[in-house]
Amino acid sequence: MPLIVMCGYPCSGKSRRAEELKAFFEESTERKVHIVGDGSLGVEKNTVYADSQKEKNVRASLKAEVERKVNKDDIVILDSLNYIKGYRYELFCLIKHAQTPHCLVYSLTSHEESSLWNTNRDAAEQYNQDIFDALVQRFEAPDSRNRWDSPLFTILKDDTLPVEAISDALFKRKAPPPNQSTQSQPLSSANFLYELDKITQDVLMAIFNAQKTSVPGDLIAVPGASEKIELTRNVNMAELRKLRRQFISYTKLHPTENTGQIANMFVQYLNKSLH
Repeated sequence: MPLIVMCGYPCSGKSRRAEELKAFFEESTERKVHIVGDGSLGVEKNTVYADSQKEKNVRASLKAEVERKVNKDDIVILDSLNYIKGYRYELFCLIKHAQTPHCLVYSLTSHEESSLWNTNRDAAEQYNQDIFDALVQRFEAPDSRNRWDSPLFTILKDDTLPVEAISDALFKRKAPPPNQSTQSQPLSSANFLYELDKITQDVLMAIFNAQKTSVPGDLIAVPGASEKIELTRNVNMAELRKLRRQFISYTKLHPTENTGQIANMFVQYLNKSLH
């Protein structure tokens, strides 16, 4: 069943909108609706969002909880900031693998408006101002031109929630088809792990060497791939190796029968992860 991803600044009304959606779908579809969010994990926001590793762990926990709850009967609403486009792309890959539709509900407010709402909350529920400002500065607004941000519903504070349109987007639209990078396939090639290791290592070395003579913004060609790497900044080998390990771990669970596609899949993964 569908996934609804909430998105917006801290204190932009996401949770209120999530509750509106829950009430609507429970009444109109008689389906169970699960809201997954910081509140359900008991997150202490000022502690978590002040520490990048803790924040990363919370995002991983939310994603895992969504994955557990997505099934053929229920509706899942992810009520969190979801402000990183790379994370929204990961959620898109998750729903492609589960073969279920999704949509994004963007609660659009100004920095000043959300900041005022924050200061009007009970002290225990407030973000520290420096944490709040940092989250707003890092926010990557959704763009409907991106597959993972579409269909996108942008809601202003005084708007009536377009529940019927959201329902149509979820229930009258086919799920995105699984592709080679998300569909589970049997591991038929005994040589697969060797090829995976070798190809990804060759890509890393090509990027590392190309950075010696290129500048941010250049397109970098890598062996075996028709697509090119787009780097907007210099990336050190430690970060590249970390992304390679993540890609290998995922690909081992979802191998492709066509090893010729590994390089392009890795390039796509890097382009999404490094932007």
